[in-house]
Amino acid sequence: MPSPSAPDPSRRTVLATGSALGGVLLTSGLPTQAAAAEAGQAEAAAALADPWHTVLDDADLVWRRMPTTWYEGPFLGNGYLGSGIYAEPGATSTAVRFNIQHSEVQDHRPEFGSLFGLARLPIGYFTLEPVGAITGLDWRLSLRDAELTGTLTTERGTLSLRALVHNDRSVLAVEVTPSEGEQGFRWVFHPADAISPRAAFRPLPDGYQGNPPAEVADHDGVSAAVQPLLAGGQHVTAWRERTRGRTRTLYAHVAHSFPRTTALGRALTAVRAADRLPYAALAVPHRAWWHAYYRKSFLSVPDARIQRFYWIQLYKTASAARRDAPVMATCGPWLEPTPWPNTWWNLNAQLEYWLIHGSNHLELDALTRALSEFRNNLAKEVPTPYRVDSLGIPRTTDPQLVNGAASALMGYGVGIPGQDPPTPEVGNLTWALHNVWLSYRHTMDQRILREVLFPLLRGAINYYLHFLEPGPDGRLHLPATFSPEYGGNSRDCNYDLMLLTWGCRTLLETAELLGVDDSLAPRWREVLMKRAPYPTDANGFMIGADLPFAKSHRHYSHLLAVYPLYEVTGATPDERALIETSLAHWVGFEGALQGYTFTGAASMSALLGKGEDALRYLGELMTRFIQPNTMYKESGPVIETPLSAAQSLHDMVCQSWGGVIRVFPALPAAWSDLMVHQFRTQGAFLLSARRQGGTTRWVRLVSEAGAPCVVRHGIAGPIDVRDGRGRPLRYSAAGDGAIRISLREGDSALITAKGDRPDLTVTPVRPNEDAPRWGLPAI
Repeated sequence: MPSPSAPDPSRRTVLATGSALGGVLLTSGLPTQAAAAEAGQAEAAAALADPWHTVLDDADLVWRRMPTTWYEGPFLGNGYLGSGIYAEPGATSTAVRFNIQHSEVQDHRPEFGSLFGLARLPIGYFTLEPVGAITGLDWRLSLRDAELTGTLTTERGTLSLRALVHNDRSVLAVEVTPSEGEQGFRWVFHPADAISPRAAFRPLPDGYQGNPPAEVADHDGVSAAVQPLLAGGQHVTAWRERTRGRTRTLYAHVAHSFPRTTALGRALTAVRAADRLPYAALAVPHRAWWHAYYRKSFLSVPDARIQRFYWIQLYKTASAARRDAPVMATCGPWLEPTPWPNTWWNLNAQLEYWLIHGSNHLELDALTRALSEFRNNLAKEVPTPYRVDSLGIPRTTDPQLVNGAASALMGYGVGIPGQDPPTPEVGNLTWALHNVWLSYRHTMDQRILREVLFPLLRGAINYYLHFLEPGPDGRLHLPATFSPEYGGNSRDCNYDLMLLTWGCRTLLETAELLGVDDSLAPRWREVLMKRAPYPTDANGFMIGADLPFAKSHRHYSHLLAVYPLYEVTGATPDERALIETSLAHWVGFEGALQGYTFTGAASMSALLGKGEDALRYLGELMTRFIQPNTMYKESGPVIETPLSAAQSLHDMVCQSWGGVIRVFPALPAAWSDLMVHQFRTQGAFLLSARRQGGTTRWVRLVSEAGAPCVVRHGIAGPIDVRDGRGRPLRYSAAGDGAIRISLREGDSALITAKGDRPDLTVTPVRPNEDAPRWGLPAI
C-alpha cells in the first residue's frame, strides 16, 4: 500500500463519471426514445440506445479457430492477476492453457540485478483437458463484462465455458458446463520453474541459480503449489474445483510474500471465500466495476478497426494497471518468455500510462504512486557522492524501483555523465516525472505538485547540475551521456538537454504555484538562459553534439522536445521545418524501426495538424506490428506500444498543451463524423464534442478546478457560448481561432455556431466501412 506521503488525489479529481443523465444525453429537451420510434426514425431511436453498450459490444474480440500463442489468444486481468489463454504448445488438439501470472511475484536477490535477481518470476498454468480431441471453438471476449465466454467442440461433445479474473478478489474463475460425452474433462496445474525469464535469452550471472521446485499438496480440499524462494518468502497458487449440478467451476488465486511465508494462508483463504459463490454471483460485482469504468469517457470514430482497437486498449489497461498495483512491467501481468522481465524506464513505463489522462482514468496511475512511495530508493540509484541531493532511476527496476547490481547483463545503472562504464543514461527519472506532471495538469491537484513532483524533480535536476560546465562560447554544456537506445555517448545529448530544459522550466513554474522561494531558482533560470542549444544539422535534431542521427533507430529519445514535452512545437516556420525534417529523417531509415516508432511519428504529425500522416502511421503500426489480439511483441511481450497508439488517437482528437485546448486538431478528411465525451484535458476540464459532415457542431467543457480556459473550438463563423442553463456566457478572443472563457469550478460552457441548436446526444458514429474483428474471427 502507498506510504503516508504518497498523494491520494481527491474523489473529485480521480472518480470523474459519465454525464449526470446517465452518459447518454448532455441536456434535457431532446426527443424521447418512444417519440423517435413512433415517428419511424430508426436512426434516432438507435442513437438513444446506450452508446457504451453499442461500442463495447462491437469491439469484442472473437475466435473461430484456436489461438496458439499468447499474442493470438484472449487475456484477462485486474492489474495483479493475469491469464492468457491459448492452445497448449505441442498439444493443440488436446488441451487449452490458462496461464496464471501475477505482477507482484518476483525474486528478491538484488545481488543479481533487476533482470535476474529481482525479476518477475513465472508461476505456471492450468490446462483444460477435454475427453475428446478439440475440433472447433467459438469464443468471445466481452470487453464490457471483462469475461470470456463460448464453447469448445470436441470429438466427444462440447464444453461451454465462462471465465474471468475477478476485479476485487483476484481470483481466476472458470465455469465449464460439459455435454454428456465431456463430463470427464479435467484441470491440471503445471508449476513453472521459478527462474528469471531472461535466462532463456542471456547467460546466467556467476553464482545465480533458479529457485527450488514448487511443492504441490492438498490442504483440506484446496490444492496449493507452494514455491519457496532462495531469498526467503514464497509465492503460492491455490485452487479448488466446485461442482454444482452439471457445472464445474475452477477457482484459483495467487499470493506472494517476502520475507515471511504468509502467502499460503492468504491464498487458501481467498479460494475458500470465493468458491462459496456460484460463478453467476461472483460475476455481479465484477461486471459492475467494469461497466462503471468504461462510462468515465467515450470516443467513437468512423474507422471501425481503430475504434475497436481503442476500446480494447482501455480494457487492456485496466486489466494490467491499478493505482496500487506495481508499475507495469514490459509484459504487463501476462508474463511470458521475455528478455525484459521487469519495469523499463527509458520509454516503456512512460508510454504505458499516457492514455489514462485523456480517457479520464487517473484511478490507474500507479506511476505517480510508486515514485512517491519508493522515493528513498531513487537516491540509492545515483552514485554515492551525489546521494545527498540527487535522485535518479536506472533503465530497469523492480516494482520498488530497485535495480540491484549494475551491469549490462543483470541491470543498467544510472551512470555518471562523462564516464563509461556504466552507461551514463541519466534522464529517465526526469522523463518519468513528466508523467507525474501530466497527472497534475489533468487534475490540477496541487498535492501531486507539492508532495511528489516538486521534491522529486528537484532531485533529478540536481543530478544534472553537478555536471553542467561553461564552455568557451559562454554556454552551459553537458558531458557525454547516452541517448536511449541509439548506441554511443555524446556531449550535449539532446535526450538530456531537452529533459533538463523542461525540468528547469517546470521547477520554476511549480515553485511559483506553490509559493516556494527555492534557493536553486536562480540556477534554474541560468540553465534556461545559457544552456547549449539543441544540436542540429541538415537532417534535423542530432543525437548529440558528437553524434549525428545516421542509422535506423526505433526510439525518439532525440526528439522529446517535440513530443511529448512540447518544448518545440512548430510555432515559427523555421521550427516547423525543423520538426518536419527531423521526423522524415528518423522514420526514413528502415531496419530498426519498431511499433512505437510509428506511434511517436503519429503523435508528432498530430502536433503539426497533419491528420492524414497521423492516420497513415497508425495504419503502418496496425499492418506491420499489432498482433491478432492487439498485443505487440519484440522477442517477448511489450505492452507499451498498443497503449501509446491509443494516446496517438487522443492526440488527433484533442490536444491541451501550452494552456490551450485544441478540439479535433488533426483529423483525416475521411473522419467527417466523430464523437468524444468526458475527455479529460489539461486544466482539469472534461470535453465533449461532436463532428458531423466534416463540421464541428458543438463543444462542451466542464471545469473541475476553475483553471483558466482557452479553447480552439474549430467552429467556423460567429458562435454562441452558453452556460449549463442555456444563458449566454461572456468570452473573448485569444488569438489563432481560440477563445477565452471564465469558468469557475463546476461551471460548464457549450459552444455552437450562432443560432444553432444541435442535438447533444452522445452516440456512436457510423463506420465508413466494415472491418474484421480483432481475435481470430475467420475459420
